[in-house]
Amino acid sequence: METRRANEVEAERLVGAYADLILRLSYTYLKSTHDAEDICQTVLLKLMGAPARFEGPEHERAWVIRTTANACKDVLRSGHRRRTVGLEAAPDAAAPEEPESEVVDAVMALPCKYREAIYLHYYEGYSIREIAKLTGRSESAVSAHLSRGRAKLRTMLEGAYCEQGV
Repeated sequence: METRRANEVEAERLVGAYADLILRLSYTYLKSTHDAEDICQTVLLKLMGAPARFEGPEHERAWVIRTTANACKDVLRSGHRRRTVGLEAAPDAAAPEEPESEVVDAVMALPCKYREAIYLHYYEGYSIREIAKLTGRSESAVSAHLSRGRAKLRTMLEGAYCEQGV
């Protein structure tokens, strides 16, 4: 009975600590709330069943981010995703929600490598060195992705904020 309660407490801690992060990160890859929820559930189950203990909270967080990114990439590579749409989802598909802002919309329109770097840097607060470790890229590649992503954002948002004098 004690073990079950301990597992429930640990599951609640993990969901509270990482569910939002996993959902947001997987949505940036997949652009689908339903797929992001599936990835969230998969990653949390892997985390709860992970036999290895982590060196600390940062190591655990890095593992979650890396596992989420890999799971999303697996879904994107899946041939099933490219060729099929569930029939039950097609007639009831709701109109996409309005983006929170033009900036978020522009970030979501970036190519994956720029979107990933910008998301991890600006939304999650990781340094270039940390992003390089998380994504398996060199620091110079991450720096280039950030720079090019910002340039693309600047071009995309130029007209919207010039009128406001920003």
